[in-house]
Amino acid sequence: MAVDDYLSNVRQRDWEELESGTLRLAMVGLGWWTREQAIPAVERSKFCETTVAVSSSREKAEAVADESATVDAAITYDEFVDGEATDEYDAVYVCTPNAYHLPYVEAAAEHGKAVLCEKPMEATLDRAEELVAAAEDVPLMVAYRMQTDPQVRRMRELVRDGAVGDPVAVHGHMGQQMLDIVSADPDQWRLDPELAGYGATVMDLGIYPLNTSRFVLDADPVSVTAQMHSEDEAFRNVPDQHATFSIRFDDGTYASCTASQHSHLSGHLRVAGTEGELLLEPAYLGQTPQTLRLRQPDEREVEIDDGRRDVTGDEMTEEFDYFADRVLRGVTPSPDGEHALVDMRTLAAIYEAADTGERVAVE
Repeated sequence: MAVDDYLSNVRQRDWEELESGTLRLAMVGLGWWTREQAIPAVERSKFCETTVAVSSSREKAEAVADESATVDAAITYDEFVDGEATDEYDAVYVCTPNAYHLPYVEAAAEHGKAVLCEKPMEATLDRAEELVAAAEDVPLMVAYRMQTDPQVRRMRELVRDGAVGDPVAVHGHMGQQMLDIVSADPDQWRLDPELAGYGATVMDLGIYPLNTSRFVLDADPVSVTAQMHSEDEAFRNVPDQHATFSIRFDDGTYASCTASQHSHLSGHLRVAGTEGELLLEPAYLGQTPQTLRLRQPDEREVEIDDGRRDVTGDEMTEEFDYFADRVLRGVTPSPDGEHALVDMRTLAAIYEAADTGERVAVE
């Protein structure tokens, strides 16, 4: 492909069609991610505002409301389920521990509200299938924010348009020091299988290179292999303090992914093809500057504009505005529940493969 021609036509926010409007959001779950990432991202957005805060603790919800100029109602989970303040919001953002996604998505659907649900969609495949069924009559988007990241979208376009020839192999990695970043408390929910699901690392981190690879390749997994182990006492109840897994996609491409909850904070996605290579780094971490490089056989290396230099937000802002664009225009948002179920099947297969030592089909 003519890379120079491509670069001259890169469009920031290639998905945006909404001219004006505001989607009022209820934030369901007020953990650190919602308070420090989601609510500030909405404040920077063009098409959203937070109007309802929902928590297990009324005091926490009221504290969030006191800090926001747009929050009109502070309610408990039970009040949310019972339908309180439904006139104050149009859609919900569900960001609770994984095993609590289902009841709040069910409640939102019963109230006729669109849903943006964090990933992984639920703690287990069975519960995820229940969630998708419960939301069949309302817009459901699963929060794979990398799919609205401008650089990732450029990466997908370049692969689709043949910039690296035929994709051959993908490598993705995400690592962090979870106990430093999330909490110094080793009993926090990501280390509780009843709340987190199959494990702590592939569910929480490995899902990023898994889903981003799917999106960039426009392909789905057909089989997986995996290895994982835990060393520290804090990870005694989960199998995957550190993990590696491989994926065979239905287009014939292979991916090798690694993830760790006890490593240097880092992330990248590399796609090697028959005629070149794309490297996005750092990835998944919401860090800037983020660089996408295209390397070709003539030793030419091109840095692709990140498409965000004129945007005041970040990956989360892009995600919320995309969700609002689709919901306010009455267009089905993507990635939807069916897309996320493929990930849930793959996650279940990865943990089974690590347990059995066998290649496992994704069915």
